[in-house]
Amino acid sequence: MSTAIHPYRISVDDDVLEDLKSRLRRTRWPEAELVEDWSQGAPLNWIQEVCRYWADEYDWRSREARLNRFAQFTTEIDGLGIHFLHVRSPHANALPLIVTHGWPGSIVEFHKVIEPLTDPTPHGGRAADAFHVVCPSLPGFGFSAKPRTTGWGIDRIASAWAVLMERLGYARYGAQGGDWGSAITTALGAQDAAHCAGIHITLAMATRPDVEGQPTPEEARALNGIKYYADWDSGYSKQQSTRPQTLGYGLTDSPSGQAAWILEKFWAWTDCDGHPENILSRDELLDNVMLYWVPATAASSARLYWESFGPKRRTAHKVTVPTGVTVFPKEIVTPVRKWMEANYTNIRHWSEMPKGGHFAAFEQPELFVREVREFFRPLREQSSEP
Repeated sequence: MSTAIHPYRISVDDDVLEDLKSRLRRTRWPEAELVEDWSQGAPLNWIQEVCRYWADEYDWRSREARLNRFAQFTTEIDGLGIHFLHVRSPHANALPLIVTHGWPGSIVEFHKVIEPLTDPTPHGGRAADAFHVVCPSLPGFGFSAKPRTTGWGIDRIASAWAVLMERLGYARYGAQGGDWGSAITTALGAQDAAHCAGIHITLAMATRPDVEGQPTPEEARALNGIKYYADWDSGYSKQQSTRPQTLGYGLTDSPSGQAAWILEKFWAWTDCDGHPENILSRDELLDNVMLYWVPATAASSARLYWESFGPKRRTAHKVTVPTGVTVFPKEIVTPVRKWMEANYTNIRHWSEMPKGGHFAAFEQPELFVREVREFFRPLREQSSEP
């Protein structure tokens, strides 16, 4: 297996963009929902307006150039090509940090935090808070390769991330993640404690409720989130964890379908006061959708659910490395410290944010950066340079 690291730039062919516009203009639309809100799904009028904008006004070339301002690479790990951003800090003694996205996110989530993390001084921080940021695309997501065999679940991805950091020359590093990224970051902290200095997460996916007597306000909030998710918000997960291939045909063929499938979650999971464009621009939302549409990853990205929630359900990890948790109030299920402590035995940082949701770095970049800096500050003493 090659260990070479190759430079990479995003470059979408013109014919892919023309095909996208043609498909958008030829969409066969359903009738409108029968309610005045989002309770039946993403509203027809808004999805039509987004798709009209996508076809006629959205400028992918300028958005592509913005993403390409970050140094990107590919390398083969465990037989699979992995795409990643690797942005080195100009400051001495920067701490390497691997940041992991989830579904329906992508590296686009981090475009507002990479520069403040790598070069803090122009962004209200201190040089001593600098990071070298590594931001991979998950297998089957974005510009990483699609697995051709089963087995690419959380633990295998975490093992690949440990190899990636070693290959980049980082003997000691931190890790951060949300959504699936939180599960991968947790596994990485458990599997590679000899090199992972600490983990910071915003979602505790593997923890289960452990309520004794009357729930505390923190527990009640999380229990309400669990119930709402189970009753109203988890259909996508059941489909992707049981029949991802069936779903993939429609989403891979229809950009309007792919957009609606993703954008509904940005309504449901962001702290957006009822509409995703209250917190993220239309261009930002479409940048993220493009990283599913262009490489046709509807099925391959959904398979992570099949790998994780299928018959070979993974067991919870025991994490002993220093752990930081930031709780954003509109997270799907807000973390509960008491429930986490059995599996995360070294929680050193716990912070409640005044605003923000599931896509923390995308929605509230300043709060996200502040939290990451604060957690890792005491862990920097043995920072490793390649």
